[in-house]
Amino acid sequence: MIRKQLAEEALSIAISTGADFAELYAENTRNNSVSLMDGKIERVGDNLLSGAGIRAFLGVKTVYASTSDLSREGLLKCAAAVAAAAGDLKHTAAVRLRERIFPNVHPARRIPTDADAKERADLLREGCFAAKEYDETISQVSGSLMGVDHTILIANTEGLYATDRHIRTRIAIRAVAARGGENQDGFYGPGRGMGMEMFETIRPADVGREAARQAVVNLNAGYCPAGVMTVAIENGFGGVIFHEACGHSLEASSVSIGASQMAGKLGQKIANEKVTAIDDGTIPNAWGSVNIDDEGTPTQRNVLIENGILKNYMIDRLGSRRMGMPTTGSGRRQDYTFEATSRMTNTFIANGPDRNEDIIASMEYGLYCKNMGGGSVNPLTGAFNFAVNEGYLVRNGKICEAVRGASLVGTGSEILMNIDMVGQNLDCGTGMCGAASGSIPTNVGQPLIRVSTITVGGR
Repeated sequence: MIRKQLAEEALSIAISTGADFAELYAENTRNNSVSLMDGKIERVGDNLLSGAGIRAFLGVKTVYASTSDLSREGLLKCAAAVAAAAGDLKHTAAVRLRERIFPNVHPARRIPTDADAKERADLLREGCFAAKEYDETISQVSGSLMGVDHTILIANTEGLYATDRHIRTRIAIRAVAARGGENQDGFYGPGRGMGMEMFETIRPADVGREAARQAVVNLNAGYCPAGVMTVAIENGFGGVIFHEACGHSLEASSVSIGASQMAGKLGQKIANEKVTAIDDGTIPNAWGSVNIDDEGTPTQRNVLIENGILKNYMIDRLGSRRMGMPTTGSGRRQDYTFEATSRMTNTFIANGPDRNEDIIASMEYGLYCKNMGGGSVNPLTGAFNFAVNEGYLVRNGKICEAVRGASLVGTGSEILMNIDMVGQNLDCGTGMCGAASGSIPTNVGQPLIRVSTITVGGR
């Protein structure tokens, strides 16, 4: 992508005005996608993104510039712009790079961007057809199948010169159920850090039926009552609660500047003793996994909370300088136009001591959240608001009628303490996380959990 000699030259220029560290990040990414609406191909896309970014550090000050011109002239011009903004000292700095090869623990057998459009469209049609045939109330079905082949190069003034390749595949289907002028939808979108072999274990028809099932459940559901109640949140994408309400507050981007509810709490009890939470970028072929982060640091299994005690944060290179703590392989970015910052990979609450059947049986009255939706959170205060995509009232230890329109409202610190039962069916769900360094693939997860008290919004 960029020869070692040219990378050395660019980095030498970047630190020529006094910066104490510089890095070069380059990428070559091919994306393809096919989307369908009611059985007809709506769009076929195939694009290539190529460019580089150069960042210089002077203590905790950073300067970043990017370019799509990967010629020698374009790259050195980008490096000179960084140097001009970084300082005004003049000195000669020679950078010597040594190539390092990191092991690939996320192999792909069939590169999705090499699959022809017909194969991808046929798989998507299978899923959309299954959704349409699920129930007579299904009025509309849309879906997409995407593949990413993402190759990066990272070089820095500590001598690192390394490349890595990330392959991802995802199918997503949305179904709408309608009756009497009322519409309700359902969505399912599993993805993996692998190629087209994903469809050996994930059947498109199952994806379509799950999306349709959710839509039909919500069409037939009444409205959820509002109030403070006990809530059980199911596994998989239910982990979005921890990701948003607590995970972002554990990222160095907010912790290092004191803009987090979790700043300064290492070693303190911040959660119920049944809660252990982990961010793990090493899980083979998981959606959020990478071999190395976008700063060239190997990812790791990072225990954030252990038995209720805060053990660590997710730390990128800038956060490491600000906090005086080692990096955790958490520096991530959407593409070369973004400066890397601390982000999550696969973040989940680990299995706990409670049997799943006992969690539901323990609830005299409450809400069972089978599928969670999106929401919003303030990392400084931890205040959050999340939609429940599929919910059921619980009475006398039994899951009863479906309800819709529910939301969960609270703070991250409060919900961590109120998780008083943790089940044993850990699973993860696929998502995209947006933050300062763009949109990146992340997994969220947990087993079934019980929150003793939380505010439920409804009617």
